[in-house]
Amino acid sequence: MGGLHARVLSQSIQTELAVVVDPDADRGTAVAEAWGSKWLPHLDGFTGLDAVVIASPTPTHTEWAVAALEAGVPTLVEKPVSEALAETEALVALAERLDVPLMCGLLERFNPAVMKMHEIVEEPLHLNVLRHSPHTPRIATGVVFDLSVHDVDLAVRLADQQPERVSAHLSACHPASPPGSEDVAEVLLTFPSGMVAALSASRVSQRKLRQLQVAEPTRLVEVDLLRRDITVYHHVTEDFFAGRTTGYRQQTVIDIPAILDAREPLAAQLAHFVDIATGRADHEAERRTILAPHRVLEQVRVAAERHTRPV
Repeated sequence: MGGLHARVLSQSIQTELAVVVDPDADRGTAVAEAWGSKWLPHLDGFTGLDAVVIASPTPTHTEWAVAALEAGVPTLVEKPVSEALAETEALVALAERLDVPLMCGLLERFNPAVMKMHEIVEEPLHLNVLRHSPHTPRIATGVVFDLSVHDVDLAVRLADQQPERVSAHLSACHPASPPGSEDVAEVLLTFPSGMVAALSASRVSQRKLRQLQVAEPTRLVEVDLLRRDITVYHHVTEDFFAGRTTGYRQQTVIDIPAILDAREPLAAQLAHFVDIATGRADHEAERRTILAPHRVLEQVRVAAERHTRPV
C-alpha cells in the first residue's frame, strides 16, 4: 500500500510527495525514484511536512501516528489503525485532545459504486458480501483485519448503527500462512433495525471476488466492487409453466444506474484527506467514524474465540 499511496500522492495536483520513509533501502529507494521523491531510512521529525500517510506494517501504526499527531501533523493511517482496540481508542482520543486531523484508510468508502449504493439504498434488510482472494504470502495478518475490516465498515455505515449480535467463525487452513493468522472468516452481524449482514472473507480462493448485495423490500442492489459497477433488480412476477418443457419463469426489471464519479478510490480518498488536512472538510466528523468498525472487529475476535477452529 505504501507504493500505491506514493503513486497517487505524486500524481495529484494537490500534493507533493516530499519523502518516502522505509528501513529497507532497496524498497524505499525504488518507490522514491519511481515517483520523483527522496528516500530516508527513518524520519527524525515532521518539520516542513503538511501531512503524513502511514502505510507501514500494522504493528507500527500507533508509534508513527502518535509521533505525527504530537507534532501537530494531519495523519492518514492505513486500515486497521491497530489490531488492539485499546490502542485505536487511545489514538482517536489523542487526536481529539490535540485537535489534529486523523483519518483511517478504509478505502471502500471511496469506491464510486459503493458511494452510488449509499445514494440508492433506502431500506436495507440483508447485506451479503463476498471478499475472496488467492493466497498472498506477503500478507502477514489474518483476513479479519486485512479483508473483513472493509465489509464490517460497509455494514455499520449501511445500517447506521452498531450491531446487537455478532457471530464469527475463523479458520487457519493454508499451510503457508503465519501461525495464528486466519485464512477464512465468516461473520454474521445482526442490527437493532433487523438488518442482517453476512460477510465472507477468504484468501484460499482461486480467483479474486469482490461482490456485494443489498436486499430491500422491493429491490436487490448488486455491486461489483472490482469493476465498480452497480445493478438494481426489481422482481415483478414468477410462474411455473407446464407441458413437455416444464420449468420456472421469472420476470425482473433491471436498472443500471450511471456512476458519474469514476475516480480511482485511492485518489478520491487522498482528495478527501487533503480537504480534511486543509480545513475544507470536517475533521471531527471524520474522526468520529474511525472507532465503529474497530469496535465491531473486537466483537468478531471475541465471538470467534467462543466457537471456531483454533488459529
